[in-house]
Amino acid sequence: MKISLFGHGVTTKAIAKRFAPDCFIYDDKFKEDSHDEFGNRLLACDNYDANLSDVDIPSPGFPPNHRLIKKAKHLTSEYDFFDMPPSVWISGTNGKTTTTQMLKHLLSSRGAIEGGNIGKALANLDKNAPLWILETSSFTLHYTNRTAPEVYLLLPIRPDHISWHGSFEEYEKAKLKPLLAMREGSVAIVPKEYANTPSNAMLIGYENSADLAKTMNIDIDKINIKEPFLLDALLALSAAKILFDEASIDKINTFKIDRHKLEEFYDKKCRLWVNDTKGTNIDATIEALKRYKDKKILIVLGGDDKGVDLTRFFEFMRDFNVEIFAIGSNAQKIMTFSKNIDKTAHECKTLDVAVKEIDKRLDKDDVGLLSPAAASLDQFSSYIERGELFMSLVKALV
Repeated sequence: MKISLFGHGVTTKAIAKRFAPDCFIYDDKFKEDSHDEFGNRLLACDNYDANLSDVDIPSPGFPPNHRLIKKAKHLTSEYDFFDMPPSVWISGTNGKTTTTQMLKHLLSSRGAIEGGNIGKALANLDKNAPLWILETSSFTLHYTNRTAPEVYLLLPIRPDHISWHGSFEEYEKAKLKPLLAMREGSVAIVPKEYANTPSNAMLIGYENSADLAKTMNIDIDKINIKEPFLLDALLALSAAKILFDEASIDKINTFKIDRHKLEEFYDKKCRLWVNDTKGTNIDATIEALKRYKDKKILIVLGGDDKGVDLTRFFEFMRDFNVEIFAIGSNAQKIMTFSKNIDKTAHECKTLDVAVKEIDKRLDKDDVGLLSPAAASLDQFSSYIERGELFMSLVKALV
């Protein structure tokens, strides 16, 4: 069987290693024919012949308008390619990673393992594990047509990745796609507006954290986790209750939130700064703003906004006491939107300049917040690099 892999990323590298030397890997960065360390061929995209390929597996981030996707005759996602044990899929716009980690934390004693978009490709997961917990991106769902989970946890869907999907409607359609393939006996927990989506699964709708806790009979007052992570915790507890009739609040209360998510720290002048570099879309940043609504917020915004309309976001900020420091490829756009809502804004362009400007203005009762509402790849290798630089710049202030 000839396996064609589109893109040379985490997903396809794992497949190539497992099925070496029978893989042919095509990537725009390959200019001439060569081989990887396992003997698989690395080829320029122009060398792809759809008639000679038995299966075509794209990296999840490979866009649907790429010429290889359009040529492929046997397009298959990694989810459809592998035989999967019982699984929980977790998707939505914000909170996927935290919910996945929380559910793994709750079910680790039962042998559950995590993977997918969280960093471990399916090719590297133990197929004999009793349960896979998979953080699942809209990119993967777009290409997945047959496989479905036993339990699907869907966080709220908000505009994101519009430039990749082409529209919010297509992004939303990808997130709802698993419901169409789920079997009788499976369960999906979804925002209430999707609770009537056609599906063979049992659909449980929720409006918010309190509503979900009431529906699932979970004592929300005993959970020590604050929003926006409270909903993640309740979804994880709900999945554990569905699968094993257990929802250990004591155990969820021992969970530690990852770095780079509303990570609070203080500078040498005892002023509060918050590293929320994981706020890569407007709804994540809205949640960050809600947490500090009683303070003046000096916020660093900007980066690759992925084609999302920022109007709703800036209208939300209208009633907040915010001062804006714009960086990244959409800095000028941020300046224009800031003017439209009569907010003070500074076109800093780079993060180091933004930190210096905030330092001049930040009082002890204020908060200096990095929550960019945008991806980082226009200026950084990852959101982690952006967050680490932010913290190091703040800690270097005198």
